[in-house]
Amino acid sequence: MRYVILCTFLASPTLADPPTIEQVNASSSGGSWRFDVTIRHPDTGWDHYADGWRVLDMDGNELGMRVLHHPHETEQPFTRSLGGVAIPDGTSQVQIQARCSVDGWADETIVVPLN
Repeated sequence: MRYVILCTFLASPTLADPPTIEQVNASSSGGSWRFDVTIRHPDTGWDHYADGWRVLDMDGNELGMRVLHHPHETEQPFTRSLGGVAIPDGTSQVQIQARCSVDGWADETIVVPLN
C-alpha cells in the first residue's frame, strides 16, 4: 500500500519593517505649523507601502494627518510635508507617527520639540 502525504502550508502574514521616521523639521508661520517628515519603509508597490503619517499631541490626540497616495519603492527615504497644522497654545512638543498600508500605525513615535 502506498500513501501520499500532502503538506499544506497555511499562509501567515509576514510583517515587514515598520515605517521609520528619519527626520522631522517643524516651523511655524502665521499661527500654524508646517512639518516636513522624512520616512523610510521597504515599499514593495501598491500591495504594501508607507501610506501616511500624523502629528499627535503628547496625549495621543491627532492634530493633523498626511495621507500618502502611492508607493515610494524607488525613492527611499522620502520627505513629504503637511502645513496648516493648528497646535494648541502652550504645547511645547508633539509626536509624529507613521503608518503602512498592511501593518497600520507604527508602535514608535518621534517626539518633536516646538521652538
